[in-house]
Amino acid sequence: MTMRRFPALITFSAIILGASLARAQIDLSGSWAARYHEDFAERIPGPELANFLGLPINEAARQWALSWDASRLTLREHQCQVHNAAYIYRGPLLLRIWEERDPQTQRLVAIKNYISTYEQTRTIWMDGRPHPPNYAAHTWQGFSTGTWEGDMLTVTTTHIKQGWHRRNGLPASDLITLTEHFIRHGVYLTHISVVTDPVYLTEPLVKSQNFVLSDRQLPETAWLWPCQIVDEVAGRPDGEVPHYLPGQNPFVHEFADQSGIPLEATMGGAETMYPEFMLKLRRPAPPNAPK
Repeated sequence: MTMRRFPALITFSAIILGASLARAQIDLSGSWAARYHEDFAERIPGPELANFLGLPINEAARQWALSWDASRLTLREHQCQVHNAAYIYRGPLLLRIWEERDPQTQRLVAIKNYISTYEQTRTIWMDGRPHPPNYAAHTWQGFSTGTWEGDMLTVTTTHIKQGWHRRNGLPASDLITLTEHFIRHGVYLTHISVVTDPVYLTEPLVKSQNFVLSDRQLPETAWLWPCQIVDEVAGRPDGEVPHYLPGQNPFVHEFADQSGIPLEATMGGAETMYPEFMLKLRRPAPPNAPK
């Protein structure tokens, strides 16, 4: 090989290397700790009863939530009930992310999430496989497939078990579709979720959470979620489910009165999410309107 061929070889190698690096995606791997500054009151203390602010719910969801009694959580079948994929990132948790690659080709097969809350492992398939048919089994974390959009991981999840849109009785159906975006900026990870629910929502519900990369190894116990089922209410008859009949929920006005927000607004719905709703609240009430 003559010396004059070296520049061409170097140029060709640089082009190949540059193209390879351009196709490389950002690595989300690591242990991530949640930050709760966004929607803190809803996520840690928990939302107030009859507080449906900012959610595009329909009348069916509202009636379900108004019939919900918090004592339902004391039932044995609900004490350790898992938060599904559409809700679980909102609560207190540690998140571990890692890649699974084909050992022969090093092709990315899946991105795994381990969520300390309820000790859930979630698989995001990255190999192009299709979603299963509608009749396939639903699970807490559903069936997820991911694609890269630049450095943003976009995930679509179906086949999710019924859960909650808000942890005060607002239900999420088992027909929801969850679209997520994972965006990393250095040691920070932003997680955006968009939920469509043909049963209980009239518009997509958008939420976001932030995480920070942990630079220390945490003890194994930090990743565990021990939950023991016990009889929390002694003497309760078998089959009894705490509930409120229509019009009998004693907490309907509590959040509205404490916060000074009109009851109509606290009942939620897509209309209440937009600035134009303020104009409606300023209009005088009809003479015979209920108080």
